[in-house]
Amino acid sequence: MVAFIAFMRHIVGMGVSHRTSPDKNSTKTSNAIPAPERSAAARVASLLLANSKKRQGIVQVIDVDGERQELPNALADVMYRAAELLAEGRPVTVLPDEEMLSTQAAADILNVSRQYLVRLVDTGELAAEKVGSHRRLRATDVAAFKAARDAKRASALDRLASLSEDVGGYELETKRR
Repeated sequence: MVAFIAFMRHIVGMGVSHRTSPDKNSTKTSNAIPAPERSAAARVASLLLANSKKRQGIVQVIDVDGERQELPNALADVMYRAAELLAEGRPVTVLPDEEMLSTQAAADILNVSRQYLVRLVDTGELAAEKVGSHRRLRATDVAAFKAARDAKRASALDRLASLSEDVGGYELETKRR
């Protein structure tokens, strides 16, 4: 069993990256995850992983009153992935699949400007719906676009590294005295 108290409250408090307050002049919250929180998240991720292997995926939480609650596998998977990402120092935001995002929120998730995101929508590279005069994007579409973009980037970097290796770009010359 995995026992942790108020972990979800902790994730919610930490997972508010890429958000701004309603005040347009305010700055974004910091994306940096402090080392103690990364360490705690790593411990939780390893507990969740070890527990799921030992007990055929059954995860339980214990609240402050000592009451045990079994978590559905889907929730345990989300918690494991969130803890894993937090342990790496990466901010986490949990959104429902059907969540509709503004162009600014989607741009923040993709780490691009809003104007660039609008251009992606206008050229058809990213699906969006018009709600009145505003564009709205499904969280799943934004996540799929991000995954495809990241895969293309990784592939291009792999090809570049391979080409560099082929021409001896990583070999160090030693000087003779």
